Amino acid sequence: MPQIFTPRADSRLRLVLIVGAALALLLGAAGFAWVRSGPAWAVGRAAQQPIPFSHAVHAGSLGMDCRFCHAGVERAADAGMPTAETCLGCHERVWNVTAQFAPLRAALARGTAVAWSSVSRLPDHARFDHSAHTNAGVNCGTCHGKVEEMPLTVKTETLSMGFCLDCHRDPTPAQRPAAAVMARDYIPTGEPHALRPHGLQGLTVQHYGVEISPLTSCSTCHK
Repeated sequence: MPQIFTPRADSRLRLVLIVGAALALLLGAAGFAWVRSGPAWAVGRAAQQPIPFSHAVHAGSLGMDCRFCHAGVERAADAGMPTAETCLGCHERVWNVTAQFAPLRAALARGTAVAWSSVSRLPDHARFDHSAHTNAGVNCGTCHGKVEEMPLTVKTETLSMGFCLDCHRDPTPAQRPAAAVMARDYIPTGEPHALRPHGLQGLTVQHYGVEISPLTSCSTCHK
């Protein structure tokens, strides 16, 4: 039977197959690296807000406590966002700039919430409770970074499932004594009371006869 393809054509076909397979692997690896990178999770990207707001001024220069604006952080799943009444309670007296605060006055007049843009919103299928974390001794900066230094608030961690699980598997490095949860100048002491188990961390559950921590159970964080 006569040869249909020349040896050169066979070599070219092999080269195309090898290069094609290599490119497919390279693209797959690049895609995998991208979805795990900061930019894919909007890390470092500021959200557009209805009024210019600087944490560096409020929490940094003025030293305001996080709980003044995020009042639910110690007692509710949602930390809460500042209302128009909260903002105007100060700004009707201090640095009252009419043009900048018009959205606040409009929200107050309509009886609606201020349309703040979330920087760290989780997907709907994930469950997160701020009070559980602050009561377990986890400081805000663990997930949100040094917001007191941010003129524009940006996301500093991916807040991906991997990020959460890394902490849940060994939460002690992120924990503080109860009195120091909101402290910005806290220095770890290594004292036993700072590393005591909190809430779910002190429990175990049985899964097919194997003891696991509820902190790494799927149903703890997923609806």
